[in-house]
Amino acid sequence: MTATEPVDLTVADLHPALGDPALTSMNFLNEVSERYPAAVSLAAGRPYEEFFDLAAVHRHLDTFHRHLTDDLGHSSEQARRLLLQYGRTKGIVHHLIARNLAVDEGITVDPEAVVVTVGCQEAMFLVLRALRAGPEDVLLAVAPTYVGLTGAARLVDLPVWPVAGGPSGVDLADLSAQVRRARAAGLRPRACYVMPDFANPSGVSISAEDRRRLLTLAAEEDLLLLEDNPYGLFHSADGPRPPTLKALDTGRRVVYLGSFAKTVLPGARVGYVVADQRVAGPDSRVGPLADQLAMIKSMVTVNTSPIAQAVIGGRLLENGCSLVVANTRERSAYTRNLRHLVTGLRRRFPGTAAVRWTVPAGGFFVVVTVPFPVDDALLDRSARDYGVLWTPMAHFYDDTAPVCALRLSVSAVTPQQIDVGLDRLAALINDEVARRAG
Repeated sequence: MTATEPVDLTVADLHPALGDPALTSMNFLNEVSERYPAAVSLAAGRPYEEFFDLAAVHRHLDTFHRHLTDDLGHSSEQARRLLLQYGRTKGIVHHLIARNLAVDEGITVDPEAVVVTVGCQEAMFLVLRALRAGPEDVLLAVAPTYVGLTGAARLVDLPVWPVAGGPSGVDLADLSAQVRRARAAGLRPRACYVMPDFANPSGVSISAEDRRRLLTLAAEEDLLLLEDNPYGLFHSADGPRPPTLKALDTGRRVVYLGSFAKTVLPGARVGYVVADQRVAGPDSRVGPLADQLAMIKSMVTVNTSPIAQAVIGGRLLENGCSLVVANTRERSAYTRNLRHLVTGLRRRFPGTAAVRWTVPAGGFFVVVTVPFPVDDALLDRSARDYGVLWTPMAHFYDDTAPVCALRLSVSAVTPQQIDVGLDRLAALINDEVARRAG
């Protein structure tokens, strides 16, 4: 359609979020990747595909079917209906998720406080939709912030106020200051979104000590914490992982957002939310916040695909409900790639303060700081002229200020691809520095 042809609607006739950069970021990054398929992608946060196995999907489904009949006592007809018919809004693998959280994270939760969702993105949307009660409500979020959270907040008309992150993962003094600032403006801060383990996009983790301080602050300020944990299993250091906020949560301050996209199968599109906060209804009956989220879900997606849930459930059952056990190979691959990338950056940029990078203790992402602004135009030129993709960090900040940094992902590439990608990235950076100096 050309500009001279008649149109039925304009963007101005639609929800204002549809013109927001937060909603266009993911589409733009996907489109760049599609336009330049030969480029090495250090942009995608997708899981490693080497271990994908179509035959395993069928096996997982069979395993869960046997669980229904042999362990839970369902008849063949009941099991078939449970898998193939419309299903329970809260999900059919909630009991296995609760068991997984107990085994891997030391989290004890009533399965009825779990809602199984269509990916973690739906979990975010349900929580934000529930919390946005009026125009005075705001959400705090550690910056830089996962763009999917910002976009979901836009769709429910919930303003996002940034909280400084920094090298410690969250600036607790700034969080307290932002809460006070919001309240002084007559607003109600409902929650603070955090990703304590290998955050997307920063790769930074919050220390165990600061996690406890964060929980104390949340209690003092009467604030919920939305803990998003898609990368927590992929630590590269030896020794125990720090406890999740939810594992430390004794006051029901934490709403826990989980995903099986990175740990089982992204194509299943299964996530979940643990919402055990107690909610009093108009009839004085008290139930978990999960019940309210399920009501919203029933009007959005009705229920999460039972077949997809069964695939996830089968994988859990085959590994004693431990995703730590199930992801031994994946964790090794990500650790190898992360170390290879950091070593490669040191080799290509020795002894220079102009180009710096983070060294995360795990996860998928490394942030590279460069001496010039990084934007979508530069990314397009990088893909077209240099054959390498990455993600501008500007996509993760909720303003238009220039950002001199880019994000690299190690999750979907081989060490050989990392070497090629870094050679091309180094050429781009060196050429851009020389161009600006000349």
